[in-house]
Amino acid sequence: MKNLVAQLLEETSNKKIFTVTFVKKDGSIRKMNAMRGVRKGVKGVGHSFNPSEKNLLTVYDMQKRDFRFVNLNDVISFSANRKRFEK
Repeated sequence: MKNLVAQLLEETSNKKIFTVTFVKKDGSIRKMNAMRGVRKGVKGVGHSFNPSEKNLLTVYDMQKRDFRFVNLNDVISFSANRKRFEK
C-alpha cells in the first residue's frame, strides 16, 4: 500500500476540495478544508525558499480564504474523493 503522502498528492489534484488533519508547529491538531492549484490572489512574487525541500505542501484554506502550508511529515489523515485515508 502507498504511503499517506503519496496518496494525498495523488488524490488531491488541482481544484478539488479535500479535508486534511495534521499536527501544527505548536503541537495542536488542525483540521482544514483545502484546495490545491488555486491561482486567484497570487501576486507572482514567489517564496524565498522551496517548500518541497522542507516537505511542505502549499494549499488554499477554504475557511480562512488564504494560502497555508501543510507539513507532509505531520499529516494524520485526509479525505478526498469520498475516501478517507489515515496513517
